[in-house]
Amino acid sequence: MNLLSSLQRPSIINRLSDEDFDLVIIGGGITGAGIALDAVSRGLKTALIEKSDFASGTSSKSTKLIHGGLRYLKQLNVNLVREVGKERAIVHRLAPHLVTAEKMLLPLFTGGTYGPMSTSAGLWMYDFLAGVKGKDRRKMLNRQETLDKEPLLRSDKVIGGGYYAEYRTDDARLTIENIKTSARFGAVCLNYAEVFQFLYENGKIAGVKCLATPENMAFDIKAKYVINAGGPWVDQLRGLDKQQEPQGKQIFLSKGIHIVVPRHKLPLMQSAYFDVSDGRMIFAIPRQQTTYIGTTDTPYTGQLQQIPITKTEVRYLLDAANFMFPSAALSLEDVESSWAGLRPLIYEEGKSASEMSRKDEIFVSRTGLISMAGGKLTGYRKMAEKVLNQVARQFKEQQGVTLPKCQTDKISLCGGPFKDELEVAAFIGELSELLQNKYALGRQEAVYLTANYGRQALVILEKMDDFEGQAQQKLIRAEAWWAVHHELAFQPLDFFNRRSGRLFFYRKSIGEFAPLVLQDFAAYLSWDEETLGRASQSVERAFREVISFVEP
Repeated sequence: MNLLSSLQRPSIINRLSDEDFDLVIIGGGITGAGIALDAVSRGLKTALIEKSDFASGTSSKSTKLIHGGLRYLKQLNVNLVREVGKERAIVHRLAPHLVTAEKMLLPLFTGGTYGPMSTSAGLWMYDFLAGVKGKDRRKMLNRQETLDKEPLLRSDKVIGGGYYAEYRTDDARLTIENIKTSARFGAVCLNYAEVFQFLYENGKIAGVKCLATPENMAFDIKAKYVINAGGPWVDQLRGLDKQQEPQGKQIFLSKGIHIVVPRHKLPLMQSAYFDVSDGRMIFAIPRQQTTYIGTTDTPYTGQLQQIPITKTEVRYLLDAANFMFPSAALSLEDVESSWAGLRPLIYEEGKSASEMSRKDEIFVSRTGLISMAGGKLTGYRKMAEKVLNQVARQFKEQQGVTLPKCQTDKISLCGGPFKDELEVAAFIGELSELLQNKYALGRQEAVYLTANYGRQALVILEKMDDFEGQAQQKLIRAEAWWAVHHELAFQPLDFFNRRSGRLFFYRKSIGEFAPLVLQDFAAYLSWDEETLGRASQSVERAFREVISFVEP
């Protein structure tokens, strides 16, 4: 049975309800996905369930960087910088097609937050803590060198710059590939299955009650341990537990938005990280035919599923970009798409959203519910290791079994393996040649396919021959087929948003090809006209929402 095919949902549900598991994980974001891979690779019989689609919460709405968090060094959070700095190198090694080197320019300005001496010392410490070596070590630039790196910078105030290494990724794809890799090891994973109650034996949690929403089917999953990796929903899940004591520490939600503009409107030569007048730092990152800008950091208390973006927030980012790159003259009309996400932080009295630590923390209730809260995208693998070490201690005490140590630092993610970025570049060249010779497509598509799918792109290319029409039409339909049959995509938006990123970075392709993709989903999943109509409306609504901003 293919555990990654949406056509197999009934069989997956049967397995989840019929078998007993060592561990069930609630939450299909990057934290839950990392925990699933760590657990199953240590030999635990593992289940993972997600109430919506995988990565549909925070894990598809970050700045899409695997970075060490330079601003955390400014907050003197040395241990966090050291840990995530080292983690970014590990994740790059595990999936160099998906986590790619990204040089970052930190321009220095007269009257700016950072001066040359403090920046040089800070970046040196940043590299030292992260173990950065060779050509990736930081380099300080004079005024002209900084302007040569990025001619669009305002030249009237720039006095120099710092040049250092980060890594860019696609957060949703990183989540999906971790889930797929855990399934390859034997984990049973399911999206669109919501926990509404816990099971108990002798006062201890012994599993979960779920509702598979498309099927409207309730079922139980029995497990020795339950891990709550709900991200922004972690406190809601804790609230379902029958513990008697107060919850103690709580989650604080911080909202961050990003906007996407056409590359020709902000044609940066490379990524930049710059400060604005209120003391925040903003990223501007080129991504193929677009440039995206973010992020904000404000308290949020609204509903969690649909997070509104205000015109004030968008103008804040536009004003920051226009100040730093004045020739761009960006306006609201230039925004092609946007997204808003929530950071689930550990609440700290007296601190603002941007001051609160991004550290992670484990909570264990008296009934045995293990909750992982806080943390960063970059540290997902280490967070999983901490949780599984907690489970391993309990497993030894209660079951008398010693579990192996974490080995996810050696497990290549689906889409690989690639030895290094040179091998990735060679693959892009081979793919580009194949696309050009057979479909008259080029390097742009090869880069896109490699970044999203790695070597799995070859299967998608082979599938293109099954479809009629022009090359781009064949490509998107082959991708959608792959998403349904090999990545548990159940709704067209699962594909347009989290499997391909087209909703944000190739939005025009949705308007052109959505009807064909919708018909394909209907055929694969045996939808009636009513179901197809609802899916179509959902895509149309999302297509509008990414450029719809509310008044404050």
